[in-house]
Amino acid sequence: MNQSQSINQTPVGTPAGPLEYPSSPGVLDETRGADGALKPGWDYLLDSIGNLGAEVMRQREQKARRILRDDGASYNIYGKPGSASNSWELDPVPHVISSEDWSGIETGLVERSELFNLILRDLYGPRDLIRHGALPPEALYSHGGFLRACQGMQMPGEHELILHAVDMVRQADGTMCILSDRTQVPSGAGYVLENRTVMSRVFPSLYRDSHVHRIANFYQRLRLKLTSLAPSGDIPRIALLTPGAHNETYFEHAYLANYMGFSLVQSGDLVVRNGFLWMKSLDGLKRVEVLLRRVDDEFCDPVELRPDSQLGVPGLLEIVRNGRLVVANPLGSGVLENAILLKYLPKIATQLLGRELRLATVKTFWAGDDADFEHITRDFDNLIIKRAWRAAGQASVYGGDLDDNQKQALLADIHRHRYHYVAQPRLAKPCIPAFNGTALEPRANLLRTFSVATDSSYTVLPGGLTRIATSTEGQFISMQEGSPSKDTWITASEPERVLQADLDEDQPRSLPETQADSLPSRVVENLYWMGRYAERAEASMRLLRTVFVLLNGEEPISPEAQRILLQTVSQATYTLPGFTAATPEQLANPEPELLQIVRDGKRSGSVRSTIESMLRAAEESKESLSTDTIRVINDLRDALDNLDADLVGGLASAPEEALDPLVTALAGLSGLTQESMIRSVGWRFMDMGKRIERSLQTIATVKGLLSSVGGEMDQSVLLTAMLTSMEALMTYRRRGRERHGMELGLELVLLDRSNPRSLIFQLERLEEHLQELPTSDPAAGELDEEARALLEATSTLKLTRLPHLLQTSGSTRPEVNALMTQLAGLLREFSRFISDKHFDHRSGPQQLFTTIRGVR
Repeated sequence: MNQSQSINQTPVGTPAGPLEYPSSPGVLDETRGADGALKPGWDYLLDSIGNLGAEVMRQREQKARRILRDDGASYNIYGKPGSASNSWELDPVPHVISSEDWSGIETGLVERSELFNLILRDLYGPRDLIRHGALPPEALYSHGGFLRACQGMQMPGEHELILHAVDMVRQADGTMCILSDRTQVPSGAGYVLENRTVMSRVFPSLYRDSHVHRIANFYQRLRLKLTSLAPSGDIPRIALLTPGAHNETYFEHAYLANYMGFSLVQSGDLVVRNGFLWMKSLDGLKRVEVLLRRVDDEFCDPVELRPDSQLGVPGLLEIVRNGRLVVANPLGSGVLENAILLKYLPKIATQLLGRELRLATVKTFWAGDDADFEHITRDFDNLIIKRAWRAAGQASVYGGDLDDNQKQALLADIHRHRYHYVAQPRLAKPCIPAFNGTALEPRANLLRTFSVATDSSYTVLPGGLTRIATSTEGQFISMQEGSPSKDTWITASEPERVLQADLDEDQPRSLPETQADSLPSRVVENLYWMGRYAERAEASMRLLRTVFVLLNGEEPISPEAQRILLQTVSQATYTLPGFTAATPEQLANPEPELLQIVRDGKRSGSVRSTIESMLRAAEESKESLSTDTIRVINDLRDALDNLDADLVGGLASAPEEALDPLVTALAGLSGLTQESMIRSVGWRFMDMGKRIERSLQTIATVKGLLSSVGGEMDQSVLLTAMLTSMEALMTYRRRGRERHGMELGLELVLLDRSNPRSLIFQLERLEEHLQELPTSDPAAGELDEEARALLEATSTLKLTRLPHLLQTSGSTRPEVNALMTQLAGLLREFSRFISDKHFDHRSGPQQLFTTIRGVR
């Protein structure tokens, strides 16, 4: 039995016949050599996939999508209607490159990284390239990526450029041609790791038998390099600076931070004090010595660079200049993305390296050069026109795709701003096989590779991020246009030899503190509100389900009981005034308002709005959540998307069933946080949020349902509603053999320590958390304000006598109303004191100019 047969046993019931990848005469196809035969690596892969068949491939593709969804892998496509967070697209057929082929590519990539490192050091140093005529001064000084404020700043060691990415395509002669360089905030390496993780799970045997080169060593090299850059020489705190959850590649930021053990921070998490950079955590300021940034150069410091930026840290550039912080890639490295450099790269390479580069670079014409300008004007229809400096909203265009008016307008702008434009020929991109759901078809591809500085040179990631066109005819490839990705396999004829040093580097390094012990206070605050919103949504839906069942029940309820139930819904969900100001007609026909409370996302307090708030808080603290937690959150998002369809028919179609998937998912989330989450400070604040919110929801429900006195039947309905919504009805019935009534119901809900939903249970858990907070001092004589508020609430509740509480005065129970009002006030004070002490110390960057409109 050969290799392909051993892994490709087609299940019974799948369509007969192999899945073939036909040759396409006249099409540049990367899978075949000049003789038309499949290249090494491709032959085994396509034979194996062919034997699987279309049905099995569909199953594997669906499995890959499930894994990506469970991991929360996303890529935000700006301006695209629909969900703000789009699923990452991975084609199940990998891109294969043989080890022999890769060896030459790797050598050329290392050489290019070395050259760009020398260019960066020269442009912010002596500028010999300009003095010796290798680069016109206009090419540098007209470029927006050149930051004069970074003049003379140097990284420790031999390398200025830490991370380098290039986009390249294979040419007809089999060699690679580089289209562009990414040096400012090179993105994609995290998606490479995610793609590899997924593919190794979806095709484990195929992956193993193909002898694919490991990529984990690249990320360990990056971590070691950043650690070695620490100014103090000690094991540093390394942070990854992200623009935030709305950035297109935020998933990658959180994923890499988790994988490499870095703190994921936003601008508000950092502050410059006493000449150093500090991260704000609950237990004080923590010094950051190395910052891996994903924020563009000009946004990093609103004091010296772009004054309207709210993504950077005021004073950041000054401490870098003083050698007290290392930023990777260094500020100002965006100058290397200057497309004008590509025109002069042969001359630059000769001057700095003494030879031309091994890997070709796409021919580039600069409108600032008179001869090139004439060529651009003359051959406009056959060229790709682009800005020398990439910025948001400035995509490259193909001259032949423009109409006459667009062409004249662009030519006029090139005339006015000649230094700002370059042009390049349109290179044909080679095709590789992609799975379209039923067959394999050729798609154009573009490969992004990565290199990282080491002590002596650069290490290249053995693989990369392959992107493909969305159709067989397309040549335009862009993630913002929805282009799928592929895992890139560098294959060998025999298994890769793994050295002990590589295995050692895969082991986690000891750090002075774990990341869980020093989370940014922003993350902890979001975990706190995630707990509150999750509990608020669950309690609201439990109450709503109870009300739906009672309204649709066989036994009619009185108008007075219905009024109390509906008003309690408005009070407990904070959707005021709602039923508290409803007319008799609205109370008699509650369906429109109840459905609004469930599904109106624009209404504060509605089920949809509350869950969406919880999802936003979860997204902001994503790096602290486990894979299972993210999976449950994705289930919540899916159930929320289906809510409107499930509510068709209104109250007449059992709307409580539409809420069941949401309640189940929230209950699963609660179970995960209790049973699978490390008892770190993040968990404590999440659980505190949950306990505070459950207490407030209990208080609101008791106050709403039991403050009024009605007839015996009404009291029974309202008591049943309270016990049902709080999951205590079965216990009440079991204990009711000895005694029953309102007193037993209140005891279960308020004072029963064995009931995990009782009010006393929540308050006692809050007391335990309070003792464990980082700033608490049990030995201190005087109580803090939050401790006072919580102690008063707990003592007041414990001193309560239920018979006294249930005394009536006319049609009300004033003691119930007074106690619940007092307890709610104390808990809100407690929450405010906690927020003031642990969260509100942050002072965000002051806006020095106008509001930022967008960031690339």
